[in-house]
Amino acid sequence: MSLKLTAITVAFLAGVVPAATAQAADGYPTKSVEYIIPFNAGGESDVSARFQQATWEKMFGQQLVIQYMAGAGGAQAWSQLNSLPDDGYTIMGINLPHTVLQPMEKDVGYKTEDLTPVNYFHYTPDAIFVGKDSQFQTLKDLVDYAKQNPGLVTFSGSGSNSSNNLAQARLDDLAGITTTYIPFSGTSPAITAVLGGQTIAGFNYVTSGVSQGDALKMLAVAADERLPAFPDVPTFKELGYDLVGGAYRGVAVPKSASEEVRKAVSDAVSKVNADPDFKKKMEDAGFVLTDLPYEKMGTFMAEKQKEYEAGAAKLGIAAK
Repeated sequence: MSLKLTAITVAFLAGVVPAATAQAADGYPTKSVEYIIPFNAGGESDVSARFQQATWEKMFGQQLVIQYMAGAGGAQAWSQLNSLPDDGYTIMGINLPHTVLQPMEKDVGYKTEDLTPVNYFHYTPDAIFVGKDSQFQTLKDLVDYAKQNPGLVTFSGSGSNSSNNLAQARLDDLAGITTTYIPFSGTSPAITAVLGGQTIAGFNYVTSGVSQGDALKMLAVAADERLPAFPDVPTFKELGYDLVGGAYRGVAVPKSASEEVRKAVSDAVSKVNADPDFKKKMEDAGFVLTDLPYEKMGTFMAEKQKEYEAGAAKLGIAAK
């Protein structure tokens, strides 16, 4: 069910902020929390939120109510974040590199610095996929072919100026090759393109390897270490390419939220992240847990913004 915020709803909810703010700093959460996902159901953001939901309710004895506000690659929701109640009982999923690259490219209704992430709890690494019967059985096979045939290697990916797109541009730079990136409207159609032979390969998220099984072959994964779900897949680093990254997902609150509320929400997310059952579910699905709490947000965001701005230049996006 989509969430539609009306002026009346926001005004009503805002009226309960003062009392609830005190609750957030003292024994948070003491009631149900509304968790807005800025995308449609079924994607990686939704899958990880569903894992969080079960652990949250087991751990705190309170409901985590998931709602969806899809549109404009997440921008529709993020542009409304600061109009939400700031008591910690309405939180929103937030993604990188989306929230850095979108405002750099055009006016999307928000600026990166207007958003308040309080915890980034995981990322889904980028990975290169080919069909199971592909002539390319290793990353070296693919890179060698790309060197001999500039521009002929086509990568499907989830959207323009996404983590997939950044990874493709980064590999081109590191390997000294020229490939062609073909954006699709999401992970599912991008993977379908690889399965159907519309593209030679895909720069997609590693989670697709779980959902597609033996239909795809993963050549390399952009993580620091091999993933528990795919112990036989080498990292780009192992193969000589300093390529680590993917789509980072976290939780944000309105800018007006107090420091106490920000920390309370972050601490709750970190507690969920430390739960052994949650960790196993996430790792089995191909997610990499990060647990970057509120006190690390400033340093983390400064580092990622610098990284994405450098990547954006490769994509033809100029910093404003």
